[in-house]
Amino acid sequence: MLRAESLSCARAARVVLHDLSFTLAPGERLGVLGANGAGKTSLLATLAGELPAHAGQLHLDGRPLADYPVAELARRRAVLPQSPSLSFDLSVREVVAMGTYPFGGLAPEESARLIARALDLADAAVLAERRYLALSGGEQQRVQFARVLVQTLAAHRHGEYRVLMLDEPTASLDPRHQVQLLQGVARLAREEGIAALLVLHDVNLAAQWCDRLLLLAQGRVVALGAPADVLTPANLERVYELPAQVIPHPVLAGAPLVLFAAQVPC
Repeated sequence: MLRAESLSCARAARVVLHDLSFTLAPGERLGVLGANGAGKTSLLATLAGELPAHAGQLHLDGRPLADYPVAELARRRAVLPQSPSLSFDLSVREVVAMGTYPFGGLAPEESARLIARALDLADAAVLAERRYLALSGGEQQRVQFARVLVQTLAAHRHGEYRVLMLDEPTASLDPRHQVQLLQGVARLAREEGIAALLVLHDVNLAAQWCDRLLLLAQGRVVALGAPADVLTPANLERVYELPAQVIPHPVLAGAPLVLFAAQVPC
């Protein structure tokens, strides 16, 4: 599994995350929450091996993450950044096929099967023959999600740990596609044992779709645990500087529902 112990992260000599310790088990969905500037994206970049750890230890399957060659790491984890950029006028199918690049030995029929499955999971099959640059922002996000799904699904050695790292994957999606994306992640976690780390802004989506939540404020852990234990009025007000009410969800048994309330001047 992925394990962080007393992990600190820095950008331009400024420490942005301090003393984080947690694990991410196979099949688990860990949501990372916090206000802007809390260190969420820096944490994901460090866990992905894109930003060196400033201090502490970070291991993947008991081996220091820094010891993994880039090509090997690409076969174990897939990353969807906050704002994927692509300026080439490729077809959607060609963009999704990029997820197979770390796996040079894939047979053409296996690649085609993985691409078709990922497009279906991302509700992007109807976009397959269109040009990527002609799509809306939300459509492009679904295609990029399909790409990282292919990368994750291609690493199918029996029992091998795989992890999806998604940075605000629902930000440009409408409500239906937000739910479909998170349903797809949940399905892969349940059926394939894929671990998922999701940086989210919507606390209620996180409460509904994540097994555990990591709540950050100013680069430090405020709370880590089950959604009902993490999303308390005191924790939420500390992190978001807004009064919050937490009530039982009217539809989802056992899930909390967060309501933020602020005094708005007339």
